[in-house]
Amino acid sequence: MNIDKDQIIALGISQHGMISTAKIPFSPEVRKLCEDNACRSYGTTWACPPAVGKMEECRVKCLSYAHALVFNQIFPLEDSFDFEGMRAGHAAFKQTCDKIYELVKQEINDFLLLSNESCNRCEKCTYPDSPCRFPDKLFPSVEGFGILVAGLAETAKINYINGANTVTYFGMLLYND
Repeated sequence: MNIDKDQIIALGISQHGMISTAKIPFSPEVRKLCEDNACRSYGTTWACPPAVGKMEECRVKCLSYAHALVFNQIFPLEDSFDFEGMRAGHAAFKQTCDKIYELVKQEINDFLLLSNESCNRCEKCTYPDSPCRFPDKLFPSVEGFGILVAGLAETAKINYINGANTVTYFGMLLYND
């Protein structure tokens, strides 16, 4: 894949790092948070469990790729209770993921793009009654795959925490040569 650093930064990425998929830190505890419905998205979207498959299936899917580009985007907040700012940052991050998808699909055919949290593309998800309306733009949840994001950031040598009054969203692009 020949996407250079300048192209990635131009899309709004704050930080990024390359890792081998063998280094992805899977954690049953993270997946358990999903199953306990910590973010209230469990069983409501094609991007989250149980729709994404069992954790072992997610791990196998990730390991079918050789490389992972881990990236984040940092958004300023008025204060640590600025939920409106967090929502706006989340929406902007999802738009950045869309831009990454458009750029990458021109370069490679087989890749997997994971995004943070659930999908927000549709006002109401079709899960579980009908297929996803936009399956090619369905970017499953990093956390829903059972990946420990703090460990992922550390492995990729990017910051997990980026200072007071900020929120940081993470994604990961998996691909082969």
